[in-house]
Amino acid sequence: MGHFTDAIAADPTDHVFYSNRSASLASLRRYEEALADGRKCVELKPEWAKGYSRMGAAAVGLRDFAAAEAAYKEGLEKDPGSDLLKSGLAEAEAAARQAGGAGVNPMAAMFSDPNLMARLAVAPETRQFMSQPDFLQMIAAVQKDPNRINDYVQDQRMMAVLSVLLGMNVQGAGSAGAAADANAAPPAPTAEAAPEPVRTPAPEPEPELSAEEQEAKAHKARAQEEKQAGNAAYKKKDFDEAIRRYNAAIELDSTDISFLSNRAAVYLEMGRFSDCAEDCDSAVARGRELRADYKLIAKAMTRKGTALAKQGDLEQAITQFQKALTEHRNPDTLKKLNDAERALKQQREDSYIDADKCAEAKEKGNAFFKEGKYPEAVEQYSEAIKRGPPKSNPECHKLYSNRAACYTKLTAMMEAKKDAEKCIELEPQWAKGYSRKATVQFFMKEYDKAMETYKEGLTQDPESQELKDGLARCVQKIQMGNAGMLSEEEQQQRREHAMADPEIQQILTDPIIRQVLQDFQENPKAAQEHLKAPSVMAKIQKLVNAGIVQMR
Repeated sequence: MGHFTDAIAADPTDHVFYSNRSASLASLRRYEEALADGRKCVELKPEWAKGYSRMGAAAVGLRDFAAAEAAYKEGLEKDPGSDLLKSGLAEAEAAARQAGGAGVNPMAAMFSDPNLMARLAVAPETRQFMSQPDFLQMIAAVQKDPNRINDYVQDQRMMAVLSVLLGMNVQGAGSAGAAADANAAPPAPTAEAAPEPVRTPAPEPEPELSAEEQEAKAHKARAQEEKQAGNAAYKKKDFDEAIRRYNAAIELDSTDISFLSNRAAVYLEMGRFSDCAEDCDSAVARGRELRADYKLIAKAMTRKGTALAKQGDLEQAITQFQKALTEHRNPDTLKKLNDAERALKQQREDSYIDADKCAEAKEKGNAFFKEGKYPEAVEQYSEAIKRGPPKSNPECHKLYSNRAACYTKLTAMMEAKKDAEKCIELEPQWAKGYSRKATVQFFMKEYDKAMETYKEGLTQDPESQELKDGLARCVQKIQMGNAGMLSEEEQQQRREHAMADPEIQQILTDPIIRQVLQDFQENPKAAQEHLKAPSVMAKIQKLVNAGIVQMR
């Protein structure tokens, strides 16, 4: 329970954490707290059936059968098909009828007190019995069926319990009550009577099983043996033998849904996906009837989702994985869900590819660009990219180039640069991609970076006049900056962009470069000596090109 509390502290909006803690609290008979967590679960996820089930179970524990029935019925309004809520409602109604029958027996009705165990633990008459397993079994049996109190009236400890509950000495409880308090002074012996020796009652023998019960127990044991044999066959990939063994286990014991789930796993490996899904559905339905462990139910749901995914029904597979996660947040199921969602997204993208519509969108984009309608052109180029992505369209790099030009016109420089880089990635030998990127850098006053981009493009296409002209413009701007011929505003923009560049920041923190810059001010001769080192000269030149340093 502590782990669920930690999980809630980390994410108080996850309804599953409250549901799990509610179940843990109920198992500890802390029904008030369990009910509060159940209500919080419903508050966070009103359409989830299990939240109402947690409320109902806690209310039954509190003997508030009306509230339990109300919780289950409210849940069924949200999810009319929930077997979990239907079975819970039936049990709550049965418990209410049983409690009504117990009302004719005032002493038996006292055992419905939720504080019963606490009272017995502190009462001198009964507290020593709390360490005796058979005593606790006796109390549990009467709590479950109050009419069984008559089976234990000969037990001195039951008389002591009744003394505590009734607040009076019940005949026959004296020796048990006297023995309960080891610290109390024993009464002085008299000639007329001596205190009876304290005897601890022998534990009650285990009830004998009927012939039917013995047979059922034997069947369960044999079913487990068949399951283990099936597991061994599955590991050896002897699938026919595994199915035969699981079939035998199911026939022997229909109350263990793991047999169905294991057979579904075999069908999955064999590619019999429909049979796998059918077994998973049966396991979930049977599990609901038996109120099986939610982890087993989640496992069956996950397995069905896997079968659906392999059949290509990704939407239904995603639904199954999501349902499984509401039962149990398993990392493997979460990964399968993420994989299925990615595959579905890719599937939809693939189904959207259409070469004719790609060409149509491109032509519309070109027309809008010529008219100066750049937002409309961006929209059409984006549609063209979706209709003709790189894997299906060898000319897709031109679409990114065209969209980069639109973004540049709209002064959306980061988007323009990103598209230009994608263009270069798709077609490294195409000069236009480098020109697009360098143009963006030039407009951002990053003349040094633009110059490097033009040079990179010229290594791919040495004859490109567009790249040569761009490189010349960059060199001219850098020279103007060194000569102090740029406006103060333009110089400031250059410096701001340069100072945001991680490479420039790294150079400026280099101790050698800092010393060189200081020598330029204080000891020019020493600075010139430093510049003889190629690595130092390259870094200083980068600062000059970026506008950080001026050399005249």
